[in-house]
Amino acid sequence: MIGEQQTPRATDVATTKLPDSWAHTPLTVVMPTYNEAGNLPGMVELIMGLDQPGLRLLVVDDSSPDGTGKIAGELAEGFLTEDGKPRMSVLHRTAKDGLGRAYAAGMAKAVEDGAEYVLQMDADGSHPAAKIAEMLGVARSTGAGLVVGSRYVPGGTLSDAWGAHRKLLSRWANAYASTILGTRVRDITGGFNLWSADALKAIDLASIGSAGYSFQVEMKYKALRRGFQVMEVPIHFEDRTVGESKMNLAVQLESIAMPWKLRARAGK
Repeated sequence: MIGEQQTPRATDVATTKLPDSWAHTPLTVVMPTYNEAGNLPGMVELIMGLDQPGLRLLVVDDSSPDGTGKIAGELAEGFLTEDGKPRMSVLHRTAKDGLGRAYAAGMAKAVEDGAEYVLQMDADGSHPAAKIAEMLGVARSTGAGLVVGSRYVPGGTLSDAWGAHRKLLSRWANAYASTILGTRVRDITGGFNLWSADALKAIDLASIGSAGYSFQVEMKYKALRRGFQVMEVPIHFEDRTVGESKMNLAVQLESIAMPWKLRARAGK
């Protein structure tokens, strides 16, 4: 088995109110977008309203035809620090190049700009912004290089809008990847993850080969291979209410093949 993954007990994080010094921790939320005009304003309001002065938001937009990038730029103008520095910014990319590559570009930019922690978060409302403080608290208190917002540890739940088939498929995908790679991470496919800058530097984002959702698996596997501690905290995963999923056949095929590729490379 690779790495040691742990799940915090309820008593490990008694509240989401962080100590003042932790609340000022430089943390950047990286949020890729493609045609999320209907979701983005509400998500920005939730994230920027958190009681975390050190938090910044970086939207990575892949030239959304619905104007998401323009909306993000307009929203960013309304969030400044007391000394006039931006708390929200937008990385405009010229083409739709895959969720994994959008995340990698945003995470690299966040670390370059001085973030000590980087949190991946989707723009569709499926990830709970209220859990960000707890995830940062777990990382700061345990020294973990990665904290996973997990659907599949005790206390984790899925939206009632997910049918039985979709829930079964999701659990199968996690079991499939974890079994092939020999990890104990229960939500290895999940996309709500908080990383330390040290972990991201060690992984080397430029070396990531996944373009789609298999990015989540590849990143976690490489963190474990490099000896970083992984923690999981339970979350409720909500279904999107606006827009369409970006999952397609090519992305699904990549997700099926990637664990085998990672295992083969590790054996060399």
